[in-house]
Amino acid sequence: MKQYSDLEATAKKRYGQNFLKERALIDQIVQAMPEDDHIVVEIGPGLGDLTAALLGARQVTAFEVDRELCVHLRKKFESDLREKRLALVCGDVLEEWKSGALMPAPYHLVANLPYYIGTRIVLQALRDPMCQSLRVMVQKEVAVKFAADAGERAFSALAVLTQSIGEGEVLFEVPPTAFVPQPKVTSAVLSIHKKRTLDDPQFEGFLKTAFAQPRKKLIKNLEQRFPKERLRQAFAEAGILPLARPHEVVTSAYHHIYTFLMKDAHHGQKPLRHQQQG
Repeated sequence: MKQYSDLEATAKKRYGQNFLKERALIDQIVQAMPEDDHIVVEIGPGLGDLTAALLGARQVTAFEVDRELCVHLRKKFESDLREKRLALVCGDVLEEWKSGALMPAPYHLVANLPYYIGTRIVLQALRDPMCQSLRVMVQKEVAVKFAADAGERAFSALAVLTQSIGEGEVLFEVPPTAFVPQPKVTSAVLSIHKKRTLDDPQFEGFLKTAFAQPRKKLIKNLEQRFPKERLRQAFAEAGILPLARPHEVVTSAYHHIYTFLMKDAHHGQKPLRHQQQG
């Protein structure tokens, strides 16, 4: 069996993992979980420090992509695996997630996510009808984008999606010194409590266009895909000023604009793209 330092170096090189080692912060994450009987899904358990704390409170299913770390986890949690308190899935969680729902029953997602894949994992969880909530460690900048409110500079398409399905907040920041090896950026624990599930690729595409150039006026961004006159009508109905920038418009107004424009498609019109000029 490799020593921790060897495993840490291997994981960092291949998967960009940084292992949270500060026990007080691990306990804070566990204490932030909802009080119910749903299982916990952990993505990227790494060396198993968070896993051990989670097992003190819940049944856990863990997904680990690194085969060498899986060997370590099987040995460390031999009794938990035998007694079925822990289920360990060795492989790419995104491959397991292709069908839409990661688990057959409701669950909470708790994880220290690698930076390079954090946003993608959170978005996948928001679309998963079985995921009830998230408590995930991500880069601070990413956490803020998911949890921001309209009017704040960080308000983004990610925040609109979060507010469309529930409530998001940054629970606390985590300094680089809490990890081994130390990352170059500050992390944060993002909490999202889901009240519903929204899985609408067209709406996500609409938001991508809306926030394509955050410093520009919202209507100018949307004119890349939608007729100017219809946008003016949609803005007027929603009470949005023509000069508004993307971060200044509330989530309900984005849904109003989107619904207004989709009516055209339902009536046989296609406002999603301007026709090419001959």
